[in-house]
Amino acid sequence: MKIGLFGKSFSNDSTVYLQQLIDKLKDVNCNLIIFEPFFEKIKNKVSIHSAIETFATHEELKESTDILFSVGGDGTLLDTIDYVRDSEIPVLGVNLGRLGFLSSISRDEILAAIDKVVAGNYYLDQRTLLMLTSPDNLFGELNYALNELSVTKTNTNSLAVISVYVDGVFLNTYWADGLIVATPTGSTAYSLSCYGPILSPGSENFVITPIASHNLTVRPIVIPDSSTIRLKVGGRNTHYQIGLDSKYETIANTVELIINRAGFKINLIQLANKDFYSNIREKLLWGKDQRN
Repeated sequence: MKIGLFGKSFSNDSTVYLQQLIDKLKDVNCNLIIFEPFFEKIKNKVSIHSAIETFATHEELKESTDILFSVGGDGTLLDTIDYVRDSEIPVLGVNLGRLGFLSSISRDEILAAIDKVVAGNYYLDQRTLLMLTSPDNLFGELNYALNELSVTKTNTNSLAVISVYVDGVFLNTYWADGLIVATPTGSTAYSLSCYGPILSPGSENFVITPIASHNLTVRPIVIPDSSTIRLKVGGRNTHYQIGLDSKYETIANTVELIINRAGFKINLIQLANKDFYSNIREKLLWGKDQRN
């Protein structure tokens, strides 16, 4: 079995856990292919013990990798999407960060998790992505997001004015600091911090969430993910910032955005003893109030 390792940043506090991960994969006879920039950061801090391959592109990763380990936090896992794309390579998030909704394996669970993965004792949790279909190539080939698309103002002195159409039908004009279109995965991220609802991964919905709406009666709305969403930006802001997960570009207020469901899904590995509902209970501390 060939295991890919993807990471971005690396702290000294994580050294012992990363070494455990590498040693364990060697013990169970897994071959390694490591993201080249990450390998350059860790090669003098951990012992690899054997020859390894590196990858730097989507094509190099997809040729022979069976499973990709994302080592870091949720931001790191989001960045793996640019390399996994539509290859269907399963991704296991190893959380060396803080909260970690997506990177569900904690640093203390690494050894047991590898045993379960090698034994095939896991299931694939397929996650929907959204795609920015217009304007073309605003983000080049990487015009999709696992969490959300966000539109935010660049001028702090005036409100964003964003008109939204769903399948050609006018929904609302939002006067706010911005707007989020989130997938079920993204419903526990930026959208949640703006009081959006939590969507279960298989719900086949998107949620449209205003950011600091000027009208207090305006609330997030859930729509089918089969919908085509069109956004028209305007107001006194001449430019807006568009975010796809951790990627950002700036557009003029004359540009319309069209959003659809992407034509592929991402396979997240979930161990047999974990599920979405237990994850949100743990991460959001549901039931921890002693009054309950």
